[in-house]
Amino acid sequence: MMELSEIESEAIWLSLKVSIWAVAFSIPFALGCAWLLARREFIGKNILNGIIHLPLVLPPVVMGYLLLVSFGTKGFPGALLKEWFNLTFIFSWRGAALAAAVVSFPLMVRTMRLSYEAMDEKLEAAALTLGATPFRVFFTVTLPLIMPGVLAGCILAFARCLGEFGATITFVSNIPGETRTIPIAIFNLIQQPEGTALAMRLVIISLVLAMVALVGAEMMNKKLSKILNG
Repeated sequence: MMELSEIESEAIWLSLKVSIWAVAFSIPFALGCAWLLARREFIGKNILNGIIHLPLVLPPVVMGYLLLVSFGTKGFPGALLKEWFNLTFIFSWRGAALAAAVVSFPLMVRTMRLSYEAMDEKLEAAALTLGATPFRVFFTVTLPLIMPGVLAGCILAFARCLGEFGATITFVSNIPGETRTIPIAIFNLIQQPEGTALAMRLVIISLVLAMVALVGAEMMNKKLSKILNG
């Protein structure tokens, strides 16, 4: 059995930690944004949709710079969080999680939106006519029906978080044990003559994790199609 080195285990566990927190933090916001885009028509809807999907088309370094400007100690949100909650993102794993959440958010919203659009709204209307509150309808009718899509979105976002590099290194730098995730560790190792073997092992681990995530997301999509079609 392959024994992981300290560099490998440190990068893997940090990547998992960052990805889990990024996805968990994003879920409620993604559900809300997906619902707005799927169920409501309002002025500025196209603009909101464009803002949400910006991380898909902007260079990751640009996203990292925007996060640095916004959530650094001199940025308005960053300064407020520092003053009110003594919470900082720059040069910490929390910043890495924030960067991962931002770049993976469009994938999560897109998948959840498709699930909202695919389900029959008459089921929700029927529950409302029977006296259920909107809150209860969401948790007993809507959420169970869109759950395969929610899970698929979370899995895709998780895989994207594991592979995030540009925004992370721009925003929180390359700090061992704090912000050096798998991609950053690979980048660091390939610059060292003796690091090629370790870099290759991390590449293989990344490939395995990505394939598991993609297969899982596809299985969730197939399950969603079966539920909706019969």
